[in-house]
Amino acid sequence: MAIFEYPEIFLFLLPAMILFLVWRTKTQKKTSLPTNWPLVGMLPGILQNSHRIHDYATDILSESGGTFQFKFPGVFNMDMLVTCDPANIHHIFSRNFSNYPKGPEFRKIFEILGDGIFNADFELWELHRRTTLAFLNHTKFYSLLESSVWGKVGTGLLPVLDDLIAKQGANNSHEVDLQDVFQRLTFDNICKLVLDYDPCSLSVDMPYIPSEKAFNDAVEALLYRHVLPESVWKLLKWLELGKEKKLVEAWKAFDDFIYPLIPSTFEGDKRDDHNMLACFRKAYEEKLSNKGLSTSTTTTRDFLRDTALSLMFAGRDTTSTCLTWLFWLIAKNPSTETKILEEIEIEFKKWRLFSVEESRRLIYLHGALCESLRLFPPVALEHKAPIQPDNLPSGDYVKSNAKVIVSFYSTGRMESVWGKDCLEFKPERWISASGGIKHEPSYKFPAFNAGPRTCLGKEMAFAQMKMVAATIIYRYKIELLEGGGYPVVSPRDSIILQAKHGLKVRLSRRN
Repeated sequence: MAIFEYPEIFLFLLPAMILFLVWRTKTQKKTSLPTNWPLVGMLPGILQNSHRIHDYATDILSESGGTFQFKFPGVFNMDMLVTCDPANIHHIFSRNFSNYPKGPEFRKIFEILGDGIFNADFELWELHRRTTLAFLNHTKFYSLLESSVWGKVGTGLLPVLDDLIAKQGANNSHEVDLQDVFQRLTFDNICKLVLDYDPCSLSVDMPYIPSEKAFNDAVEALLYRHVLPESVWKLLKWLELGKEKKLVEAWKAFDDFIYPLIPSTFEGDKRDDHNMLACFRKAYEEKLSNKGLSTSTTTTRDFLRDTALSLMFAGRDTTSTCLTWLFWLIAKNPSTETKILEEIEIEFKKWRLFSVEESRRLIYLHGALCESLRLFPPVALEHKAPIQPDNLPSGDYVKSNAKVIVSFYSTGRMESVWGKDCLEFKPERWISASGGIKHEPSYKFPAFNAGPRTCLGKEMAFAQMKMVAATIIYRYKIELLEGGGYPVVSPRDSIILQAKHGLKVRLSRRN
């Protein structure tokens, strides 16, 4: 990472850089654990590894038994406990859930999400969860999901991929960024579900839609807010510099896109129970009228904007990220592609569109998706702060309001949790002796979060990913373009674990 591309780091880490470089010439460490230097704390080690922050945290946690205390300069008051220990995850997310709300610090970092479900605590969180669950459990929901996903596959995904193949021509030179394709597809789907509007970002002309691309800038800036002092990122925001400038621009792009799509009134007829924003409007206003809700938003329209944006974050980035890493892992392990193809042919004989219920028959593909989620969980980390002091199962003590970072990325890569083959892509580890899906507890497999905040859209996500993945694998051969002039595929330094340079492939039709 070129340091001058990141002024927010350069602004306050120059002394740490100098000190680190001087000491580095004198000694070479044989440990991943960072040195706690006088005055600058562990910032030099973080700086040296800022281009691989998730793997750096994994190396440290692996060496330190799953939990580590990062020390920062005292003036910044931002020491943090980082953990990937399943026992700690179970304690924080389930057993002592009430002591670990999102809290004011989380809301500051994720201010762009306002009163959406990811920022919400207590009564507001209960409102979000109850309303979302009621919508997902509606008798018409799965038919809506099926028509939406298969419709986008037919009118967007297949025409786009066929057009890109045609553009390759005789010299076979045109490359495809599958990550971009997946992000456009999931953006269109979630917009249709939440806003009842299809922006058609996945179409042959591949239009540039600012709000769709704004997600990529936002998630990277949000990661750096975790490791920068609040005073620094707020100054950068005010000056509109670096990643904070991109976050401000993303915020505007979201508002410009969402607000015009929020109706000033909703039809008071039978459609209300099957329109997501109408359901949230009704629940929100009923709760306000009973004076049982405390929020930071001033109008119902603002609340619906926050709700829509949070759901769009969940629907676009998590699903597209899992699909991206799935196809990278399959390309690296071609025998798994053969097994997925065999399973499709056994279960459906001849290719056809399948239902959400029928998607559950694709056991091996389900295992492959779980492996993608284990090794590359879309939400790489979670931020918590206890209300009261707490003793974790690992033996670590945390003060009230202390910053606790839970690394889901590291949990999936711990030999102590997943065995000596923890870094291998093995869909078989998810298949039971009887041939069904093997269940793993959420604190060991936290890709969908854990405890009461477990993702409500888990089943929806699996169904959508199976529809898309099965379609592509059945119809196309994929050649991974990595090395030999193409960038190595690696995770971005962001909250959402996207591929840093996309997923460049070359496609051809399967016979």
